[in-house]
Amino acid sequence: MKSFFKNVLANIVAIVVLCVVFFFFFIVMIAFGSMSNDKSVSVKKNSVLTINLKTDIIDSPTEDQQSIFNVSDKNTSILIYDALEAVRKAKTDDNIKGISIEVDNLNAGITQIDDLRAAIQDFKKSGKFVYAYGNAVSQSSYYLGSVADQYYLNPSGGIELKGLATEVTFFKDFAEKYGIGIEVIRHGKFKSAVEPFLRNDISPENKEQLSTLLNDIWDNTASKIASSRKMDVNQFKTVVDSLYGMIPDLSLQHKLADKLIQKTEYDQMIRTKLSLKEDDKLNKISLTKYIDSYSDKDKSGETIAVLYASGSINNGDEYSEIYSDKYIKYIKELQDDKKIKAVVLRINSPGGSANASDEILFELQQLKKKKPLVVSFGDYAASGGYYIAMAADKIYSEPNTLTGSIGVFGVMPYFKDLANRNGVRSDIVATNANSAYYSSLNGLTPYGVNLMTRSVEGTYKRFVYFVTQNRKRSFEDIDAIGGGRVWSGTRAKQIGLVDELGSLEDAVKFAAQKASLKSYNVSSYPKKMTAFEQIFSDLNEDDISAKVIKNKIGKANYEILEQITDKKLKSEVKMEMPYQIKIN
Repeated sequence: MKSFFKNVLANIVAIVVLCVVFFFFFIVMIAFGSMSNDKSVSVKKNSVLTINLKTDIIDSPTEDQQSIFNVSDKNTSILIYDALEAVRKAKTDDNIKGISIEVDNLNAGITQIDDLRAAIQDFKKSGKFVYAYGNAVSQSSYYLGSVADQYYLNPSGGIELKGLATEVTFFKDFAEKYGIGIEVIRHGKFKSAVEPFLRNDISPENKEQLSTLLNDIWDNTASKIASSRKMDVNQFKTVVDSLYGMIPDLSLQHKLADKLIQKTEYDQMIRTKLSLKEDDKLNKISLTKYIDSYSDKDKSGETIAVLYASGSINNGDEYSEIYSDKYIKYIKELQDDKKIKAVVLRINSPGGSANASDEILFELQQLKKKKPLVVSFGDYAASGGYYIAMAADKIYSEPNTLTGSIGVFGVMPYFKDLANRNGVRSDIVATNANSAYYSSLNGLTPYGVNLMTRSVEGTYKRFVYFVTQNRKRSFEDIDAIGGGRVWSGTRAKQIGLVDELGSLEDAVKFAAQKASLKSYNVSSYPKKMTAFEQIFSDLNEDDISAKVIKNKIGKANYEILEQITDKKLKSEVKMEMPYQIKIN
């Protein structure tokens, strides 16, 4: 028996030592990987700036997290601002002779593609070439690639050019079938975030706003593609309606592509364009490496900070998305940093917690008292995302930004029928009249409904008040265009919800002007997590299982699951938009 325990103990020690060694090896490998990424990059003569399949264009540093639960993702992520700066520098760089767009599936938002496309359009004014090549090309990739002088397609490839559509999922019957009750209180007939719990079909109001929104975005997108491909709008509509892009020969026949060639032939064509000899190497440099070639230069001096607000708004102190405690620390740091002369708040958020949004707005208002605060909208700035913009000196929106959604709601799930069907019931003992105004089994009491209604209405009035102050409009004016309705950036400008249509770069330039800066650096906040920080962040999370599930079923499906199962998301009044639109 003594020998048995010795063997067991020895095995346990061996396992522990092995785990420690493995973990140490894992850390060392990451350290070496980080060191290898720090090598200086030089740009060779006759280089071609290449936008390829291994680059994701992201809006905020918080979106760039290589989780230990998703190690298969090997794509490199770069900020849209850095990508635009790279294209701008390449325009006057004698070593860069052109741009090659080689993207089949582009991981970027609508407004990010808009801005990158516009930057490439400006690059063409240099007289340098822009070519694009595709195999099985997504709609977003073609939207970017269509800006090229020439578009080349693989002979067995295709372009999924189809327009925009949305599918709304409803849970009312599901909830009733399984005995789940859902108490919903909202302000605004367009506040469709809660519709899936109330109806089995789309409401006329929601259908109206979705149709207007989709058509606004698609008309803007389609007109740019048609113009680049030298097609009239009606001709382009026929091409899209008929899905001609799916067939290579029809893509060529209907001007979506200029020639059907293999990738090797495409590369040879670029070699010929550059007058390379047979033994000369074709120097392609990715956006990431091109940025590395100049990003290490001295950036001391006066600075404009770009503070990114990306993701849903929550209470708490986490790095990912927008958590109020963490975010308030960033704001106060920028407020106290004397080198920071102005702040650009880049919002890419559908909103979230009303309380967290209110906390963040207050701190931004304090920041504005000391420094210029300019706001730039990304893919979406709605509900709480729009609310926190109300501290701005000036608001810039992209034409395709999902904007507004001035509305409030509360959702309280309960499981009385489900419990009763399975022989579960409850009795309540309380000290006060409304100690149990809400329970997970019985839902809200009548007094609880009245209380929540007052809370929602009060929050809505507070929301509209701040909008009236920033936009210098009456309550009636804002209420008429509020009600939870989502607008495109183009219409938001027309109705006065934003000041200008423009990019993040435009907002930075205005902030510099506001701060009377002729020369300045631009720094991003929050700073990107290091590989070590990301590892320990994952290890310290209480919801490791949630991260594993999200990785397995995908972010979109996980968010649907959260709507029903996550108690934290339903325990307070929300300012949140129900959807986002992507050009897939």
